[in-house]
Amino acid sequence: MKRLTQLGRQLADAALQLTLPLFDAAPRTGVTRAGARLVRLDGRFVEYQLKRSRRRTIGFTIDARGLAVTAPTWVAQSQIETALAERGDWILRKLDEWRDHAARRERVSVRWADGATMPYLGQPLTLRVDPAHAGTVRLDGTLLIVAGARNRLQDDVQAWLQKRARVHFAERLEAFADRHGVAPRRWALSSARTRWGSCAADGSIRLNWRLMHFPADIVDYVIAHELAHLREMNHSARFWQHLETLYPDYRRAREWLRAYPDDTLIS
Repeated sequence: MKRLTQLGRQLADAALQLTLPLFDAAPRTGVTRAGARLVRLDGRFVEYQLKRSRRRTIGFTIDARGLAVTAPTWVAQSQIETALAERGDWILRKLDEWRDHAARRERVSVRWADGATMPYLGQPLTLRVDPAHAGTVRLDGTLLIVAGARNRLQDDVQAWLQKRARVHFAERLEAFADRHGVAPRRWALSSARTRWGSCAADGSIRLNWRLMHFPADIVDYVIAHELAHLREMNHSARFWQHLETLYPDYRRAREWLRAYPDDTLIS
């Protein structure tokens, strides 16, 4: 959390916001949380919690509970509202970012149940449980038919995804090798929870099998990114220049990944 060094000038970078107390019109009585206040910023009502303290400056924080304001005991409410208004654009932008983030989290989450959908190379597959033939998983158009017990659905589907990942990644690595003459000494699947790929100094790379949920061009970007590290083990200008030769549209793909909820991987 960052603090204001001058009234209404510096704000904290916000943590993840899942449920945002943000209203386009004045909320009905009882909608706001107990003890919360409302401020109107650019025509939108924002709920916030106010805490008084012995600190000397006003601080703003956006976290999982929404907008919080910490102010010295001697600062008048009008001064707090002035500070909020001065940074209103920033506050609304951050709240919207976290609301969009929460929506993306909802879109990429998988509900492990018969009839649920799961993204596969960017396209939705419908899960169908068929208990007749245990241990088999097959793709039939937009249906992923999983034969076996319902309580094994997640394990069976993830095992299938890992098998498909080995085939798909191998094919794409071969395509890059044929086209650009670049290939790792060896590669392996990764189940990391915090990164999509990695490159080691010995020339080996690891690729997260969960990439199979993403569109094929995004998978290619991650592969190209790690292959570029075989030449430049950094993110210098030379690295990005080399990456551009492997994947010219890397900027768009990079922004796509940056917009993905980075605190969670599909599981």
